[in-house]
Amino acid sequence: MTPPDAPLTSPEAGDRAAPAALSRLTVLTKRSDFLAAARARRAAVAGFLLQARQREAGEPGEGVRVGFTCSKKIGNAVARNRAKRRLRALAREILTDRGLSGWDYVLVGKPQATIASDYAALQRDLHSALSRLHG
Repeated sequence: MTPPDAPLTSPEAGDRAAPAALSRLTVLTKRSDFLAAARARRAAVAGFLLQARQREAGEPGEGVRVGFTCSKKIGNAVARNRAKRRLRALAREILTDRGLSGWDYVLVGKPQATIASDYAALQRDLHSALSRLHG
C-alpha cells in the first residue's frame, strides 16, 4: 500500500517513477480542465462534491485524470491542505480501481464536512457518488 503522502503523477513530474497503483491517475493542472468538469456531471455527497466528465476522443490524456480544489471557505491554508490530503488519499484508494479510463474527476472540498467527516464515511460517499454518476 502506498503511503498517504505519496504524490500523484502529474505532467510536471518529470522522470520520477510513480507507484504502480497510481499509474492510471494523472493530476489535472489546467484551469480549462477544471472548468470543463464543472460544466459536466456532478454528484453532491455529505463530505464533498464530485464533478466528472468523459473526455472527447481527440483530447490528450490517458487513463483517469483527477483534480482537487478547496476554496477559502474551508478555512486557512492548513485546513485547505488537510482537506486536499484527505481527498488525494480517497482518489488514490478508490479512483485507481473504480474510476473509468477516459474520464476526468474533480473532488471539491466542502466547508467543515471534508475535514470533520470520518474517513470511512468519505469512502462510502465516493463509492456512492461514482455509482450515481456512472449508473
